[in-house]
Amino acid sequence: MVNATTTPLGIQLHNVSHGYDIRGRFTPVLENVNLNIAPGEFIALLGPSGCGKSTLLRLVAGLETPHAGRLLADGTPITGPGPDRIVMFQDPTLYPWRSVRANVALSQDISGRVDNAAVDAAIAMVGLQGFERAWPHQLSGGMAQRAALARALVNNPRLLILDEPLGKLDSLTRLTMQTELLRLWQDRGFTVIMVTHDVEEALLLATRVITFSSRPASVVSNINIDLPYHRHRDDPHLLALRRDILVQLGHSADW
Repeated sequence: MVNATTTPLGIQLHNVSHGYDIRGRFTPVLENVNLNIAPGEFIALLGPSGCGKSTLLRLVAGLETPHAGRLLADGTPITGPGPDRIVMFQDPTLYPWRSVRANVALSQDISGRVDNAAVDAAIAMVGLQGFERAWPHQLSGGMAQRAALARALVNNPRLLILDEPLGKLDSLTRLTMQTELLRLWQDRGFTVIMVTHDVEEALLLATRVITFSSRPASVVSNINIDLPYHRHRDDPHLLALRRDILVQLGHSADW
């Protein structure tokens, strides 16, 4: 059964560096990244395109091993993927031959232990009741992302790792999904690490915004957002932070 609340996961990165061997030449991507993410935080990562933010998410998820440094989850070394750390990507990646319900239950189906109550609860949490038997091609973009979110939540993750999950949605659907994501985080209590290129989105959702330099990425700033929810886009404090972050990212403050 999907729990009403989850024990959130803390993440620690100590001098993490990483890169790739591309045609015989080493290309550094991350350089001496140090982060301490407390359980239950909502962290937004901002930085130039291609700087290494998604690579950092893959390291935290255990999909890759850093070339140097240490990654810890609640003080325990991360040595591979785990059910407590679930990744949600920009594309929903729903299997077209599986219904919404079957897609949500995918990981449980693979393990041979389907918890029907948990699947039903996850679908209800994202507001897809009545669409359990729909096929992916019958869903709008927002509904497909809701199904992907239900699939991520069905096993009670302690950390939700989001790689631009709302990036391909239209503006109105994106606003709705931002509200839904915030509601689920507040209701369930898991930790969130989210990559986004939308400064306003980061400021509206996150408890802390971390900005990165261009590749190889290192931390430029660590900004606590000490404002209550629900936040307003025209809040003078948020507007000032937005200007400061845009300047850090190399854009005009007049944007």
